[in-house]
Amino acid sequence: MTKKLFEFERYLKDALDLRVAATPWPQSAKLPFFLREQYSFFETRIMKTPCLVILDQSKNEPAPATIRKHMDQLRKHWDGDIVYVRGQVTAYNRKRLIEHKVPFVVPGNQMYLPMLGIDLREHYRNLLSETPTLKPSTQALIIHMLLRKNPQDRLTPTEMAHELGYTPMTMTRAFDELEAADLVDIYQEGRKRYLRVPEPKKELWEKAQPLLRSPVKKLVQAKLATNDLPGPRAGLRGLAHYSSLAEPDHPVCALAKEDWKALQKRRRVDEVPHQEPGTVEIEIWGYPPELFAENGVVDPFSLFLSLKDNPDERVEAALDEMMRSVQ
Repeated sequence: MTKKLFEFERYLKDALDLRVAATPWPQSAKLPFFLREQYSFFETRIMKTPCLVILDQSKNEPAPATIRKHMDQLRKHWDGDIVYVRGQVTAYNRKRLIEHKVPFVVPGNQMYLPMLGIDLREHYRNLLSETPTLKPSTQALIIHMLLRKNPQDRLTPTEMAHELGYTPMTMTRAFDELEAADLVDIYQEGRKRYLRVPEPKKELWEKAQPLLRSPVKKLVQAKLATNDLPGPRAGLRGLAHYSSLAEPDHPVCALAKEDWKALQKRRRVDEVPHQEPGTVEIEIWGYPPELFAENGVVDPFSLFLSLKDNPDERVEAALDEMMRSVQ
């Protein structure tokens, strides 16, 4: 028994309490060579329904339309249902497999068996229930996509790590999180994994918002020269830049946690408990605000997330005005 077949059988047992016993399909010897080279074939019964299990052995993930054609060829030799099994399938191809009505199982992750009325996405539901909001690095990647000028860029974790200043491992996990949340299309070509920047970007923003959080982790008041802010303008100061809101007297800027610590060490900045003349309000962000800042102001998407819960009707109107201009 191959490892993939064992994982397939165990997944059905763990997820649905179904015991299946798959055996090699003797008719596979009559198939064209290209099918025998790509798949291993086993016959079994799932809930008393005869099924031919085809285990994909190829390194590169085939297109769902290709799998559909292969299944059509197999039906000349098999009268029952056919189930496609592969260890990993990208979110993009999972959606296409469903569109092509291809029954498939990704052991440990997803099971789509429409002939049996089964559509189980256990791994992805669990992952999102454990992580109701995205990590700061994943949120930074989304903001980067929303602000990116070239809509057809195909992004890789390594490229994003270089552009955003994260490690390749962190960006790989960000890709995983976006794929699990079904926010973007991620696919594989050879050994490289690509993220396709979605269009229109407004849809990405609307889908992602429930999973996004304010970038502000902490607010501090500091004794600093108000005419020499250490970071881009944020808060109501930033909103005044993007809208007709009157600019408040109190200066506000944003810094990453590491930059705030460096500023304290370099300039011996004193924190004060309350807002008072001669102080600057500093927002400590979960990701570096200067990544997306322009003209000394934080980006509008992050700014919206930082102020969206402000109860002031004037702020709400200014946020609407800002977002109409950037979408």
